[in-house]
Amino acid sequence: MNIIRPKNLKKGNTIGFLAVSGRIKEYERLERAKEFFETEGYNVIISGTCKCSHRYMAGNNDSECITALHDFFQNDKIDAIFCARGGFGTLRLLNYIDWNLIKKNPKIFAGYSDITILLNMILKKTGLITFHSAMPNGDFSVEINEYTKNSFFNTLEFGQNEFFAENSTCFKDGEAFGRLVGGNLASLASLCGIDFIPEDNLILFLEDLNEPVYKIDRMLTQLFNIKKLKERVKGIALGEFKDVENKELLKEVIKELALFLNIPVCDGFKFTHGKIKDTIPVGAKAMFNSQTGTIKIKEEYIIS
Repeated sequence: MNIIRPKNLKKGNTIGFLAVSGRIKEYERLERAKEFFETEGYNVIISGTCKCSHRYMAGNNDSECITALHDFFQNDKIDAIFCARGGFGTLRLLNYIDWNLIKKNPKIFAGYSDITILLNMILKKTGLITFHSAMPNGDFSVEINEYTKNSFFNTLEFGQNEFFAENSTCFKDGEAFGRLVGGNLASLASLCGIDFIPEDNLILFLEDLNEPVYKIDRMLTQLFNIKKLKERVKGIALGEFKDVENKELLKEVIKELALFLNIPVCDGFKFTHGKIKDTIPVGAKAMFNSQTGTIKIKEEYIIS
């Protein structure tokens, strides 16, 4: 797999806030996020799709979202693209994206939740490293968490290379080496039927929100019914399954999966819909240790 590393984020860069998923319900939140980034030393351009919507999605229609995505990658004045929020909508765009355009105009592309779909598909189709990260609408508008802020800038500016689990449960101990892929479980499961799996050994990281345990079980089963994924995933690093009702039942499901796959698995990482989150590169090679609860990046993933 030919990996493309984007240029790192620098003070004075111009950031594009892009909405291609859920509609922006409170535009003033983006205005506050814009003020935050400008105070930090960046310029900000906000896509027109942030200011209009169709049903529960951003933009007046899907075509407008595709155009905004293409325009932000082609615009050489924009140095990094931060997706404004998640929700639903990116799956509808995949058949219309010009992957070669993105490949020819590599830059930081970041977000989480529904944006998981684009993070992994951009990696697969172009080789460009993307970032599972905090987003302007939810994380940088009000009550900005210091840890989240520091991880965001440390990763995008300086290439942070270690990530640690807290209060971790080790479901199967061991070490594994591979490319980091993953993000939101429900979004990733929606890609079943589409070739989203890189041709390499993989470390899969997962998180989700408001899903009952039986649905988490179903989505994990759905993913690992894909022979290629089952063969290539060498370890699973779990973040937070926020607001799950039965945590002990979830642990039982994860333990069963770890034994079935016979690979290292642990939880406790700060991949989450919650306030305290890490920003991590999708596509970078990493060493994962489930016993110590660590992910160590083993290659440079941004160009300084």
